[in-house]
Amino acid sequence: MSTPDGGPANGGSADGGLRVTLLGTGTSTGVPRIACDCPVCTSDDPRNHRLRAGVLLETAGGTVLVDASPDLRQQALTHRIRRLDAVLFTHAHADHIYGLDDVRVFNFIQRTELPCYGSPQTLRAVRRYFAYVFEAGQAGGGKPLLVLRPVSKPFAVAGERVVPVPVWHGEMPVYGYRVRDFALVTDVSAIPESSLALLRGLDILVLGALRYTPHPTHFNFEQAVAMAARIGARRTVFTHVSHEVDHAAPKVALPAGVEIGYDGLVFELA
Repeated sequence: MSTPDGGPANGGSADGGLRVTLLGTGTSTGVPRIACDCPVCTSDDPRNHRLRAGVLLETAGGTVLVDASPDLRQQALTHRIRRLDAVLFTHAHADHIYGLDDVRVFNFIQRTELPCYGSPQTLRAVRRYFAYVFEAGQAGGGKPLLVLRPVSKPFAVAGERVVPVPVWHGEMPVYGYRVRDFALVTDVSAIPESSLALLRGLDILVLGALRYTPHPTHFNFEQAVAMAARIGARRTVFTHVSHEVDHAAPKVALPAGVEIGYDGLVFELA
């Protein structure tokens, strides 16, 4: 079952379920895009207002953020995020990591370090881009307290088994993640056969679909529809969507079980 966000995040799932909130469904520029007066960027439809990519996972065992976009502060305020137990990174592009400094508030509140998971390549980039976090020196207004934990195999976070799903973002290897029968595969242009096997039997797949026209590092809508059919999830929801796409009037026919996501969309899974 899915509904728009109608209550505070971090309520967890006392019955042992998994709650997934799409914090941001936009591409790297966000939508509206700066200095653009196109019909989508000037639309009154709130589903066309897309913050940068981010997903919140909540279970009885804890709260996990997938990617820390530059819009993280706004997302946390909107969805009343009160706690974080871990961060998962899909890759180290700016729109997926440049909100990382904002997690220091959770360090203040929780008085503990925050574990961050990702591929060794991704975490090396995080360490480089946020060098001040890991170097001795004056903290000023505070800096995040992070523990970087490289992963390449399934691992446990907040009482859940998390499966990294290696995919390609152009020529860059990146991760999707599977938790129970939910998976997120955002910035993607190819999925190897070995990773398709990790995506079998899904209830919900959140899949990157940038625009209608081809792109060298992302699925366009036609490619994403074809991949959704191959994976065969009960429900596929497109994310990382550009201002080329009007939510209410897609130019590509979407088959049953495939839809465009929007900020604030919530899934409840057993």
